[in-house]
Amino acid sequence: MTANEDQEMELEALQSIYEGDDCFKELSPVSFQYRIGDLEDAKAFLLDISWPETYPETSPKISLDAFFNNRICPEVKKTIVTKLEEQVEANLGTAMMYTLFEWAKENQQQLMETHHPVNNALTLQSSSETVINANFSSSKKKEKKEQLTKSQKRKLTGKTDNKGELPRGWNWADVIKHVSF
Repeated sequence: MTANEDQEMELEALQSIYEGDDCFKELSPVSFQYRIGDLEDAKAFLLDISWPETYPETSPKISLDAFFNNRICPEVKKTIVTKLEEQVEANLGTAMMYTLFEWAKENQQQLMETHHPVNNALTLQSSSETVINANFSSSKKKEKKEQLTKSQKRKLTGKTDNKGELPRGWNWADVIKHVSF
């Protein structure tokens, strides 16, 4: 079989295996992403793997450069890629994507054991928003009265007596309409 035929067969197998799986995403026929761990999990990471033209005879390109992985320190990323490349070397010449994804899922805790979240601009931005929101809530807010337009005021004064009170029975017509049905 040629490399192209092997790729087509593996692509078809991956599509059938991971159909409906939220963790798997096919970016193109030769590029894939797979999320290891839950979205809320601090130790989750996103594998980005793409095939060269001669895959599976040559190793795929493994990357952890996705935005999702910005909170992972570079040393941990390097360790993950190195261990995955060891798995690639062991499976070179065969379809290995499923094997890589499953190996990463099984060894997630081991791969992320030295992980300490990195502070990034997004985290700093959210903390500054908290400070700004705290300043706004501490300032006294004046409650605004409902502003009426001139025509609304005229109608209101036409309905009220000289004391500003509505006359007795002003809404009885609505009650009578409701009872008659």
